[in-house]
Amino acid sequence: MIVERYPDLKSNQNFRDLTVQLEGTENRIAVARQDYNTAVTKYNTKRRKFPTNMISSILGFDEKPLYKASEGSQDVPSVDFTK
Repeated sequence: MIVERYPDLKSNQNFRDLTVQLEGTENRIAVARQDYNTAVTKYNTKRRKFPTNMISSILGFDEKPLYKASEGSQDVPSVDFTK
């Protein structure tokens, strides 16, 4: 981990602020992904129920896929603080 190699970064307020912002961003993305998947699930469920299923098929409302993160998106990107 970067902080272990550069102990003075731990005490740097800007670095701490950056880590808090990154954590907040990750949390907002997770919440948005969950909200999207919840909305898609409700939509797909509603369009399968009668009488909505008849109207949705006539008007071309297809089932929507849930959001799935792409391969490798859970990997933490490398950051170089030496420059």
